[in-house]
Amino acid sequence: MKKNILVVVLLLIFSNFLLAQSGTTDSNSDIRDTVTNSGLGLGAIIAVVISWDRNKSILWAIIHGVLGWIYVIYFAIIRLIKGRD
Repeated sequence: MKKNILVVVLLLIFSNFLLAQSGTTDSNSDIRDTVTNSGLGLGAIIAVVISWDRNKSILWAIIHGVLGWIYVIYFAIIRLIKGRD
């Protein structure tokens, strides 16, 4: 169980390094352009894979893909809580 939490934390840290932007010119515009041009993000892909493995439903996979990292973190917390029972 601790291994799964560690993997999620490492993925969050790694994605932060990948998505971090540095620059002196209008950084808000740069970030907005990156988000709108990138399409699917890492969080969305992980959420879809987790959702499909758990539910086997395309509808839930799409919904969870839209939620992205929110669903991934929710899933990790729920697994942690269920593991204690």
